[in-house]
Amino acid sequence: MKSVYIDVLFTVNIFIDFILILCTKKALCINTSFKRMLFASLFGGVQSLIALLPPLPFILNIPIDILCAAAIIFFAFGKAPPKKFIKRTTVFLSLSFSFCGIMLFLYNAFKPKGMEVYNDIVYFNISPVLLIILTLVCYYILRLVKILTKSGNSSDICKVEIKVNEKVFFFSAKADTGCNLTEPFSGNYVIVAERKLFDGFVPSETKTRVIPFESLGGNGIVKGFPPDEVKIDGRKIDNNIYIGICDNVLKGDVEAIIPYELLKLTE
Repeated sequence: MKSVYIDVLFTVNIFIDFILILCTKKALCINTSFKRMLFASLFGGVQSLIALLPPLPFILNIPIDILCAAAIIFFAFGKAPPKKFIKRTTVFLSLSFSFCGIMLFLYNAFKPKGMEVYNDIVYFNISPVLLIILTLVCYYILRLVKILTKSGNSSDICKVEIKVNEKVFFFSAKADTGCNLTEPFSGNYVIVAERKLFDGFVPSETKTRVIPFESLGGNGIVKGFPPDEVKIDGRKIDNNIYIGICDNVLKGDVEAIIPYELLKLTE
């Protein structure tokens, strides 16, 4: 075993884990704080010290990798239903393996000195500049793969604040170019959200509108109502907007969808 510098090992893996967490966050449209991501990255740095142990058998490396990935996901994104938590962990592991594959390709192609693998932990005793360049290359390759697999549609995560009847509801929504849902009579944009986000709130029947949709996993209808006030990323939207409530229509970590055009109103 060649010399391993603990400070280099720790710092490098914090940096890499943060990039992988960021990729997972963007891939699954998860809302989380920078502090949680940083804390999870620090845990990843501590976990990388496994490289200092004697060589472990392959049969132990796999469960250790899975447990460490699950812990990182928990620290980064918090509690989640089992199915959703497994999905997040699987995506993180897939990105980790993809990252290692890309790094190994770049290593074999350009032969940078100082790269080793101990107990499935990648160690780079290379210049910080080269490390940053290689990591950013991997990051943008993964971003490009995501864009290509999503047919080029752009999306962002927005913080939405809805006020109705003196009640205020906060949730995150995915702004999607494929969502152009409007209320059929007024033409007002519709933010579609799962019913569970409104904590038992039932809108007045006199204000409720039936809104047909064709792009939320099939054809159907949602019941929409006009809120008293809407803020997107802290900015009040003056245009009239409807909130369409659905039940288990949206998939994965996405619990609300906002028409991408609404983002232009906040600029």
